[in-house]
Amino acid sequence: MTATVIAGGGTAGLALALALGARGHRVRVLERGEAPPDGPVVKSAELWRRPMVPQAAHDHILNALGVRTLRRHAPAVLDAALEEGARLLDLTTAAPGAVRDEDLVTLVCRRSVLDLVLHRAVRALAGVTVSHDTTVAGLRLDGGRVSAVVTAAGETVPADLVVDASGRRSAARSWLAAAGLPAPDDRTGPSSLRAFGRFYRLRDPDGPAPGPLNRGDAAGGIWGHYSAVAHPADNDVFAITLGTLPNDHGTAALSDPGAFTAACRISPYLAAWVDEDAVEPLGPVRVTGMPPNILRGAPPLPGLLQVGDATCVTDPMFGRGLSLALTHAFRLAELIDQHPYADHELSDAAADLTDQLLRPWFEQGSHDSWSRIERWRAETGAAPSSPASPTPPVSPVSAPLWAAAIAAAATDPVVWRAVTRARTSLTTPARLVADESFLARIRQTPEASEALAPAPARAPAPPPEATPPTRAGLREALTAALKGA
Repeated sequence: MTATVIAGGGTAGLALALALGARGHRVRVLERGEAPPDGPVVKSAELWRRPMVPQAAHDHILNALGVRTLRRHAPAVLDAALEEGARLLDLTTAAPGAVRDEDLVTLVCRRSVLDLVLHRAVRALAGVTVSHDTTVAGLRLDGGRVSAVVTAAGETVPADLVVDASGRRSAARSWLAAAGLPAPDDRTGPSSLRAFGRFYRLRDPDGPAPGPLNRGDAAGGIWGHYSAVAHPADNDVFAITLGTLPNDHGTAALSDPGAFTAACRISPYLAAWVDEDAVEPLGPVRVTGMPPNILRGAPPLPGLLQVGDATCVTDPMFGRGLSLALTHAFRLAELIDQHPYADHELSDAAADLTDQLLRPWFEQGSHDSWSRIERWRAETGAAPSSPASPTPPVSPVSAPLWAAAIAAAATDPVVWRAVTRARTSLTTPARLVADESFLARIRQTPEASEALAPAPARAPAPPPEATPPTRAGLREALTAALKGA
């Protein structure tokens, strides 16, 4: 069996270690952050200091792809998360008619709780060792392939295979440079997103949710000049995240708790989620810049692979990253098991996996991010993208056709199921619209016919509860909240 070193103990690194360890491989995980404290899972997760993983302090969802991956490859991890207060949400309850699809569920759980459940499952495996406070500083090569890693403390750790699970910073790039090897070409596309997030807990754990989940597993929406979404999590906890353009100075006040609450109160579907009689905040408003969409090239070195965000990052607004990282890890483990010598065949198979599983979502995410950025720039008065900028990403699916599918899904349960499977990463939109029977189905609905018309009809007015504030209205609410503080 292959002796593998995994550099990084986040979700992807732990999942890969779990999958390989369960197959009998010898694995050592080297994680630069500190170990989680002992004790009950939920409490330990809340106390776990993870400055190297700042995104863990923000909301995450495990969409239908991620749940299906755990069900197939790590059902004990899913069961343990549920025992610790995570919940499965059945998305079919939002369908416009009867729909049966056991895959259409999402897991609502804080990232730290899920990671700690994974961590303890990995530590229970006899062939896996997890070393914290340990940073991989470089590689040792022998005969043109990886033979070991060297830690920042000077320890040499032999390895048949090294996997970069260091996240979006991709430490392998510096390792290759230090070894005198060229870094592979990367593809990138901006997300241009700043997130303001805060966690809350329901005051009455036995009471109903504060408001409806109009998005299936969330409340709120992505509006014309900002986003505002509440995501349920485990143990009566939920998070609200507001998204803006990074250079939108008029919304910087959202970092103030009062201004954040004021914005939630005037955002569609969110007012009830900040009702002080129903909820209590669990901490400050946390502000973070979101990473761009990234697709890494394959490392040009036998014995070196990448997993999770070290391979592909997608716009966090669309909620695909955690599920793609988990799925990539378990499928990569299958390839490693099939190629025990960690040779060029394994490198080629890993590159093919990236192309099949991750590239379509990078391309979709790059286009969706670009479309949102241009819409937000127009509404906030920001300058559009420079003519000197790279050509806008080509949409895998034409905008009118996808709009027709969304419109048809509002009334047709068959179309709704197909569209929801695409929205939750079980299939890609491009694969969906390549199905002639699906296209024929959406063209039969009046809503789709209107969306596909050459001259689009005026869109119907949204219901009052779904009308977001104007740009001026949002800024006025923020200013008033700051003055009243």
